[in-house]
Amino acid sequence: MKGKFDIVVQNSIVQFKFTVTRNITILRGDSATGKSTLVEMVRQYELNGNGSGVSISCDRKCTVLTGIRWENEIKLIRNSIVFMDEGFEFISSPEFAEALRDSDNYYVIVTREPLYNLPYSIREIYGIKNVTRKQRYQVYDRIYSEFYPLYNPEMLSVKPETVIVEDSNSGYEFFSALCQKEGMKCISANGKSNIYSAIRECTDSIILVVADGAAFGPELERALSLRKVKNVMYFYRSRLSG
Repeated sequence: MKGKFDIVVQNSIVQFKFTVTRNITILRGDSATGKSTLVEMVRQYELNGNGSGVSISCDRKCTVLTGIRWENEIKLIRNSIVFMDEGFEFISSPEFAEALRDSDNYYVIVTREPLYNLPYSIREIYGIKNVTRKQRYQVYDRIYSEFYPLYNPEMLSVKPETVIVEDSNSGYEFFSALCQKEGMKCISANGKSNIYSAIRECTDSIILVVADGAAFGPELERALSLRKVKNVMYFYRSRLSG
């Protein structure tokens, strides 16, 4: 399954309107923002249809992976958008990552923890925001909610002392030559999972990280935590080598 899909899930109280563009969408944020409510509404519609009071508008079937015998469920689901609530330990397992690689579905996963086995994009990590329209006299007719990206592209504010590049091939060669002209150091992390360590071990305090945004999502928040001790900036590319 490829392409982007517009989805509207609503009942008489709340409406969720969003678009999924990749096979993995991560949904996170504070409690009481509606993440679990969204998954529960999809589940209720799947169980009871229009009798649930929920309506879903989408070009693909929307379903919920319950976690009970999940291996068998994934094998039976085809060309669908699969919602998953947080709390299932198996979503961080290598077995689940392998099952998703063999699947033709899209997955919307509610989780507060990075999923290091899944190569999701930094651009597909979302929170939920309330965009409710108001009637006269401040009366709300319905709660309208949308997804918003948690991490946006950054602008360079200062010249870095060191550039850390995710790969060790053509991407590193390009940035190494560029850094040499500008009088900056260039280091290869030799893979996205090594970027955190490369930042920690770098003795300079102003660092630019160049990473493949399409797969860096699981590593992003751990790397961002180092901003407490270093001035770390991030530049994301869709592909670094090839």
